[in-house]
Amino acid sequence: MSWLDEVRWNADGLVPVITRDVADGAVLMMAWMNRDALQATVSKGEAVYWSRSRKKLWHKGAESGHFQRVQRMALDCDGDTLLLDVEQVGGIACHTGRRSCFYRQYQDGAWVEISE
Repeated sequence: MSWLDEVRWNADGLVPVITRDVADGAVLMMAWMNRDALQATVSKGEAVYWSRSRKKLWHKGAESGHFQRVQRMALDCDGDTLLLDVEQVGGIACHTGRRSCFYRQYQDGAWVEISE
């Protein structure tokens, strides 16, 4: 059995990926990978995701310069979620220009921005 076959791909052939900064453990983003994206990530040593909206591989940083150098990759106990520990080059992971996509926090019945 191939290491790729141990991943439990969903019905669309995708697996969710949680990406965090190896420097401080901050969760940067959540994205998706298909088999080709996962193989490209291992081959390049940089995060390559599957863009569901564009329906193509998305090499994180190829356009922005904010690459994610993979330091460690782990598969959860069910085999259906990946965790990437990355060196976030350039400091920005989110397309909004923020360090993390998780910049809103639930407080008293509302989502409040906690990061500029």
